[in-house]
Amino acid sequence: MLFGLDGVEIGLIIVFLCLFAGILSGFPVAFAIGGSAIISFAIIAALDSGGYLIHQAIDTGSAEYAALIAEGIRPESISVFRFPELPRIEEALFDAGWMTTGLDRNVSFVVNRMNERVLAGQSIETLLAVLMFVLMGITLERSKIADDLLTTMSRVFGGLPGGLAVSVVVVGAFLAASTGIVGATVVTMGLLSLPTMLRAGYSKELATGVIAASGTLGQIIPPSIVIVLLGTLAGDLYSAAQEERAQLAGCSDALTYLGEPAVVSVGTLFQAALLPGIMLAGLYAAYAFGFALLNPAKAPAVEMGSTNSEAITRNEGLTWFLAVPGGLIIGLVFLMNLGVVGSQSVIVDSFTDAGQTASLRTNVSPECAASMQELHGDEAWNQALAEQAAIDEAGGVAQARALSDEERAELVAQRVADAPAIGTGIAVLALLLGLVLAVARGVSPSSNPLPLVVGAGAIGLMLLADIVLISPLTSPGVTTLIIILPLLLVAWSMRFALARLAKNDLLRVVFPPLVLIVAVLGSILGGITNPTPAAALGAGGAIMLAAYRKLADQEKSGKIILLATGAVMLMLIVGVNFDMRIGQEDVAFEDYLAFFFAFSMFLFSMFGLFYACTVLWLGGVLTPVVRETAKVTSMVFTILIGSQLLNLVVISFGGEHYIQQFLRSFDEEWTVFLIVMLVLFILGFVLDFLEIIYIVIPIVGPVIYGGTFDPKWVTIMIAVNLQTSFLTPPFGFALFYLRGVAPKEVTTGDIYRGVAPFVLIQVVGLAILAFFPSIVTIVPNLLN
Repeated sequence: MLFGLDGVEIGLIIVFLCLFAGILSGFPVAFAIGGSAIISFAIIAALDSGGYLIHQAIDTGSAEYAALIAEGIRPESISVFRFPELPRIEEALFDAGWMTTGLDRNVSFVVNRMNERVLAGQSIETLLAVLMFVLMGITLERSKIADDLLTTMSRVFGGLPGGLAVSVVVVGAFLAASTGIVGATVVTMGLLSLPTMLRAGYSKELATGVIAASGTLGQIIPPSIVIVLLGTLAGDLYSAAQEERAQLAGCSDALTYLGEPAVVSVGTLFQAALLPGIMLAGLYAAYAFGFALLNPAKAPAVEMGSTNSEAITRNEGLTWFLAVPGGLIIGLVFLMNLGVVGSQSVIVDSFTDAGQTASLRTNVSPECAASMQELHGDEAWNQALAEQAAIDEAGGVAQARALSDEERAELVAQRVADAPAIGTGIAVLALLLGLVLAVARGVSPSSNPLPLVVGAGAIGLMLLADIVLISPLTSPGVTTLIIILPLLLVAWSMRFALARLAKNDLLRVVFPPLVLIVAVLGSILGGITNPTPAAALGAGGAIMLAAYRKLADQEKSGKIILLATGAVMLMLIVGVNFDMRIGQEDVAFEDYLAFFFAFSMFLFSMFGLFYACTVLWLGGVLTPVVRETAKVTSMVFTILIGSQLLNLVVISFGGEHYIQQFLRSFDEEWTVFLIVMLVLFILGFVLDFLEIIYIVIPIVGPVIYGGTFDPKWVTIMIAVNLQTSFLTPPFGFALFYLRGVAPKEVTTGDIYRGVAPFVLIQVVGLAILAFFPSIVTIVPNLLN
């Protein structure tokens, strides 16, 4: 044995030393990872051929090993860590030689892994979202949206103690939800905010720390590239780990054992990451505010001017910006609880309820039944037994039959009678329009209120028409004809309302990207679509927004962009409310009209998108955006390929199995998870999040995803932990970005001291999520 270490341990040391050397060599990281895999495998193979790498394996032929098996201990649970007293045998690291074991076996593995993870696997569609989100982020960054946001937010918060630092946090969170690119966010805020904060008397440490930390929020606030990449990997790891756990429990599959599918999607992780991201932003802002209160000379209040063109009184602001909008929202929730507002769907099932199954599968082996009873508890198991008994007494699921026309008509009539007076869609539309009118009134109280009053009356008329004239059986076409007049009145009123909103810099700057963020995240969080189409919508919207901004800078009309945006909205509204399947045998005339209208809107929106691309191309914006997008995306996928090679090297000599055995030797699941989180935190000092995701997570994932912890919580905890890799010296990328744009008087030591409190805040955030996991799970549970 070399240095008294096991051959597998030496192999792991060689792999990670080669990886660190490759990263420090100065070569691009994307290529250094693949190169370190080849070099480390060559060194390990040479040492193994020379007889220097000896692995001490458990002697499976010994009497002690046979005694453990006789006691009912599974072979998978027996390891040198859990049973160090077992007899050992010495064997070569590659039992049949490195040519056979290490190389030949891995050639097909390499091909299959590349095909599965990179080229044509199930996750490739989700990985395409990375390209779209990168394009969206770079386009918005080049459209100078951050410039306007920083200027406007400084006016809003500048008058508070530490207000400039708070405004940086708010802008960082906003850019995280719109761009999600750490480098672009840190560089932009470093160029714009850092000189302003230093001139205002802010300490170098607070200014640099808050800029670097806020820039990393894009790694956790959705849509996050980290969550997309981590989610595609976590889904595979969780599914495989739970299948293995179910089989160890004596059950046939994870669905039987868990009582639910063992899946975790990127969309669900976006839902889970929402509150933790907001929580971290709140902790950053709270620290900046608290620092200013304790050290007012190092974070003074700075009056930056008003964001509104017209001075408004305190009462007017409270009325139109708080009381009226809050009252509208509370009123809608109250009406929904009363049953006045709700879904008016009258769709009924085609079969009787006899086809329902029990909450848990009970026709399982005694070993599986005992395991399920221990997992779910006696109450849930007894309830499932009672449900299954009732189903068997009723004749079983085979008795499910199609409903007759009379039965279906009776059920439909019952649903019509029980339907709420106002549909959810019209109620939400009325709420949004009412909020716009209320805020517009608050922006300019001295203007003529008549157009806004007409709009408010039209909204009331639309709700009245829904109550009196529209029933759950009214077709979408007739519904459109009934509410078209109130909608036209509202549209006329909206012209005046939007013109007044444009007088407020905060609303003018925030509203366009906010609509884009709501469209992208709303479609994902609401379960309307998966991240890839939503990312495509975001990329297209970012291009049109950037083109509109470019036309405004050139003092040209952006009506085509606005009309194309309206066409997209109309297309989506029509597609949701009408049946677009015109290939059926029986198609209503109104559905034909709706299809051709939606198709015409699609054609016009595509024309608007091509027009926007032309504007950006002629303005010299599109070419660098596409080039930078290709560069970032290529780097991500090259790191993916290189990391797979490195993983295969670790697998080839049993390193992955060795690490997993070590982690499984701990009886307490929390201990294993804390060890993994500590390792990830330490690796964050020297490795980028991409290397950690694709090199370390596949090794430890089968252990941490194979337990009882919620996979959403595990993944978000990892994501928040990985966020610190951008802040921790010496290789935190956010520190490099900020150092590159910081003034000469700001030293590297200032930046390191500035980020130290925010690294501690990250640890505090992890602790909060650990003690209160519902922060992660509450949004997915409510939405799903």
